[in-house]
Amino acid sequence: MQAFGPGGPGLSMQDLVVVSLCAQWCGVCRDWRAAFAGVAGRHPDGRFRWVDIEDESEVAGDLDVETFPTVLVARAGRVLFLGPILPQAALLDRLLASLDADAAAPPGGQALLQRLMASAPGDEIAQIMPAE
Repeated sequence: MQAFGPGGPGLSMQDLVVVSLCAQWCGVCRDWRAAFAGVAGRHPDGRFRWVDIEDESEVAGDLDVETFPTVLVARAGRVLFLGPILPQAALLDRLLASLDADAAAPPGGQALLQRLMASAPGDEIAQIMPAE
């Protein structure tokens, strides 16, 4: 898996980007992290990143995350989904399989993706928790 942010290689037009917006104090998020890593392992073509919105508040910007986990999914530099999901690996797998490249971009999604790409590498899932 390649690194996000400055110093990492640029995104190709086919790259899948999946970001989980969570908080370390959240027990659901801590449990979700292993499932998220499992999904990352099934999508070697993607870049999966874990963002603690309190530790990386500059990345979250003015995005109001009300429910954890909140997930951003982009392909080819275009945000296809930004919203809360139930913390279940199967649901994220289905979401990734169902997203249509022609879907309307969710509000705030493109700005968040730009901040993520410009930020420090953060927690790349493959680096911190290899899939089994």
